[in-house]
Amino acid sequence: MTSIRNILAVSLTATLGLAGGALAQSFPDKPITMIVPFAAGTSTDTVSRLIAEGMSEELGQTVVVENRAGAGGSVGTQDVVSADADGYTISMGTVGTLAINKSIFPELPYDPESDVTPIAFVGYTPTLLVVGAETEFETLEDLVEAARSDEGVTFASTGNGTSTHLAGELLKTLSDTNMIHVPFGSGAVGLAAVISGEVDFMFNHPVSAKQNVDAGKLRALGVSGAAGSEVAPEVPPINDTFEGFDVIAWWLMHGPADMPADVTEALNNAVTTAIASDAVTDYYTKSGISNGEMALGDLDGFISSEVKKWGDIADAANAQAD
Repeated sequence: MTSIRNILAVSLTATLGLAGGALAQSFPDKPITMIVPFAAGTSTDTVSRLIAEGMSEELGQTVVVENRAGAGGSVGTQDVVSADADGYTISMGTVGTLAINKSIFPELPYDPESDVTPIAFVGYTPTLLVVGAETEFETLEDLVEAARSDEGVTFASTGNGTSTHLAGELLKTLSDTNMIHVPFGSGAVGLAAVISGEVDFMFNHPVSAKQNVDAGKLRALGVSGAAGSEVAPEVPPINDTFEGFDVIAWWLMHGPADMPADVTEALNNAVTTAIASDAVTDYYTKSGISNGEMALGDLDGFISSEVKKWGDIADAANAQAD
């Protein structure tokens, strides 16, 4: 005969199980804050707001975007890693905040390999190496040959320690040539300097660069990603000439360390659904961004591999943040 005690135990277990399931299913029960560690109007901000809109529809709660720029994205990222690990404060991480900054900031207030919970890979884009249309450089080999001279060549970037700077430094290292870095405050200013002939080349976002190529102001000599660029499929990867040259800009959603697995999975599903929406797909296509599908379990390893890759480049260049 089944005892009253056994019946009560079974009943209690079932009740607790239902309660646990209800708690898991209740997330989110209030708005979520997505911190963008860069200024409004940047590509990271635009991508974040599109993803936030799709996540809001999927989760049934508003995802509020807040811009907290400063120190190469470190200010906003620190705010996230210091928040409660309940899934209500998340961030749009980048190749800068989650990989490069660890090497170029001597006292970075967080560790991207231990202080975050990766949520979802959002997308990536290579850059184009461009020169002025009026220069004598018709191919990458022409540019490298000029860089072997005593005078060398110059290259623009969006600032010390940025991905556009380190891409130039990697090319310099792999080609063993004389390439002199000239930092500028923005991609637009740097491109203008290349067009005018003030500097010889620059790595820049494919859409901005391609618009100037199509207008006859620039010439594209190579793509930074080994897989090429969907925006400029006719431009050869630099990796074809210098093996090991494979650098891309990317975005990865994350929260503080030690977020509950069920909350992380719910957010991952919302991000994945948002990326598949027509609005995000159309923007990605126009902007030369690929979604780069990646399993949730692979994200930690990806961050660690990118930290090492960019750390090696930064160390070789002795690069530090402005």
